[in-house]
Parts: sequence; C-alpha cells; structure tokens
Amino acid sequence: MDDEKSLLEDLDPRYIDIDPLRETYREAITEYENRFKPPVAVYTALMLIDMQYLDAARGYGLFSHPEQSGVPLEAQEYYFRSLEEIVIPNMQRLLTAFRARNIEVIHTRIQSLTKNGRDRSPGHKRLNVHAAPGSKEAEFLPEVAPLDDEIIINKTASGVFTATNLNYVLTNMQIKHLYMTGVYTNECVSTAVRDASDLGYFVTLISDACTTVTHELQQSTLFTLRDRYARVISTHEALREIDEVFKHPDAAVELKNYENLRSGNNNGQ
Repeated sequence: MDDEKSLLEDLDPRYIDIDPLRETYREAITEYENRFKPPVAVYTALMLIDMQYLDAARGYGLFSHPEQSGVPLEAQEYYFRSLEEIVIPNMQRLLTAFRARNIEVIHTRIQSLTKNGRDRSPGHKRLNVHAAPGSKEAEFLPEVAPLDDEIIINKTASGVFTATNLNYVLTNMQIKHLYMTGVYTNECVSTAVRDASDLGYFVTLISDACTTVTHELQQSTLFTLRDRYARVISTHEALREIDEVFKHPDAAVELKNYENLRSGNNNGQ
C-alpha cells in the first residue's frame, strides 16, 4: 500500500483517474457509426437475465434463510427494494414496448438438466447454486415471466454465452443488437455483456433495469462496462429509441422481412 501511495504521489493527478482509451472504444465498439443505421430494432432482442425465484425473490432460493445467505441484511434490503421498486417496473415497461412491436424477447435462467444437478458447472457446485427442473427456484417471477413463444435459455454458469447455445440461436435469427437487463449486474449480467461484445453483438445495458446487492457494486460495474463493452442508457432512453426507430419509413418493410425470417417463410435465406 505504501508503494502504491508513493507511486500515485509521483504522478500528475490530472491523469490518474481517467480512462485514456474510453473514446477509442466508444468509436470502435459501442458507438460504431453503422450500428444505429435505421431500422435496427427488427434485428434486436431484449434479454432478461435470471429473473427467477432462485436469486430474485425474498424468502426463496439463495435467500430462503436470509441470515445464512452470506449477504448482509442491509445489502439484501437494498437489492430487493431496487428490484421491486425500480428494476421490475422498468422491465415491465420494456416488455410491453418490445412485445407490442414484436421484437424478440429472450429469458435466461439458472436451471440444471438433471434433478440432482450433476451437470452443473464446478463453480455452481462449489457455491451450492442449484435450480432443478420443475423446482420453485427455477420458476420465473410472474411479473416478468415469459409469454407465449418467447425463448428461454437455461444455464448452469455465470456466462450464458459460454454455457449455452445462445450465440447459435441469435445467429439463426440474425439478431445483432441486444438490450440487456437482469441480475446480478456485477456477475451474470456483466459476463453476458462482455461475452456478447466479444462475439460482435452491439450491446445496450439498461442501467435502471438491472441491479445487484450493493450500490457500490452496481455503480462500479456500470462504470466499467460503459463505453467499453456496452452503451449504458436508462429505460426511458431505450423506450424513446425504439419508438424513434419504428418511425423510420423503412421500418415496415424491414419488419415484414424479419417476420418472414422468424416464421421460416424465406426458405432459410
């Protein structure tokens, strides 16, 4: 610590707390000039990450015994209040808007292939994280549960891209733009954002539609991801953006073309 303090004292304070490559990343990755060439919304998906009883409901799963969860009670209160008062209502607004425009909605959750969870990742086994098929822990919260034919991706690791066939599915549907929401921001959400960016997707993280167990972790994760791996915008900004995209004169044609793709009426082209 003394060596680090000495090092900081020797450096110009104007350059200690800046990200010198942020502008480069913004231009090349998150604000690439062609990423918003209208209309892009028809090649877009809204992702809800791990909104299930295992990790997003009071008194269930990881929080079935609050005092034994490993998360201080104050942190639990922050987490659940942010979920109940901010995140879930914003997710509902996003779901309403995306569904009304027939934009793809994808739900990910933690769920093993087997009842005893023998197929889980080593990390989930060590952490004792398990949601068996048909269990309460594997159920989605009813406020933001999948509807009709919406896609569900099950995983047994933090990273949904590395642990599932999600990239294959998105590629089949020609989806390039991902709006991400869910829990925990600093774990499964962050991993999904980083992996998606590395795979070439244009990622937008909705800052008030994701949360984690402390305000510090929430803000530090958003700071790290912003303009490196994703745009970080609010629910209000996302809704306004989608609305504007669908006002573009070419949107109706693109939407019809994409509907043919979704239904298989384009003979696989």
